[in-house]
Amino acid sequence: MCQLLGMNCNVPTDICFSFTGFQARGGGTDVHKDGWGIAFFEGKGVRVFLDPQPSATSAIAELVRHYPVRSLNVIAHIRKATQGAIGLENTHPFQRELWGRYWIFAHNGHLVDFFPEFNGEFMPVGQTDSERAFCWLLQSLRRRFGATLPEEAPLFAALHELTLEMTASGQCNYLLSWGESLIAHCSTRLACIERKAPFAPAHLKDQDVSVDFQEVTHPDDRVAVIATTPLTDNEDWRILTPGTLCLFRDGSLVREAATAAGPASPLTGNA
Repeated sequence: MCQLLGMNCNVPTDICFSFTGFQARGGGTDVHKDGWGIAFFEGKGVRVFLDPQPSATSAIAELVRHYPVRSLNVIAHIRKATQGAIGLENTHPFQRELWGRYWIFAHNGHLVDFFPEFNGEFMPVGQTDSERAFCWLLQSLRRRFGATLPEEAPLFAALHELTLEMTASGQCNYLLSWGESLIAHCSTRLACIERKAPFAPAHLKDQDVSVDFQEVTHPDDRVAVIATTPLTDNEDWRILTPGTLCLFRDGSLVREAATAAGPASPLTGNA
């Protein structure tokens, strides 16, 4: 299975620390060596780095690790190929435009026989089930809401319904962002942590690297990090219940819905 990493913040923040541990999982501390990618939202723009090489030995990954891009929303992915050849066109995250905004999507899972019909607005370039799912999601949102980006509550409700449809085809852990918020769906495995004052030191699981967040943050900072499995070994990560859809805004989990039988109540949240 692939590896996912997401970050959502209330102030522009760099992801260098988390990415240092995440990078090692691409052929170093784990077997995911079929490519990697990362996308940073900067205003209305998106800075995307993709490489079909293992992230643990990628020169581009080394550049990203030492290049402190500050962003409110970041999505990264390390690939273990299940559908589609190893190549740039099949490397996550994927990017498309909808409602005058860039949308970014990365997926971990396997959607069996997921071949929806496309009307030509959003078409896959590669051969992955992940890119097909992304194009179908955006096509479905466009059909439902027309030419205008909806408010957060109806958008989240629509994504909840569409995620239920996708999960009928198989495993569908994914991260999605349009630059304002970040959506995370846990189908099988996903964990998250919300860092806020009082900040404390953290130590990576995959690298012998530590940081004292109190020295590099302000008291009002809030940062939510989402990963397939926890990145640190001395922090209290929340292991998401399989079948949970979450929306993170300003560094906090603000909406949550169940996509399978479990304790999460459908469409809970605040404005």
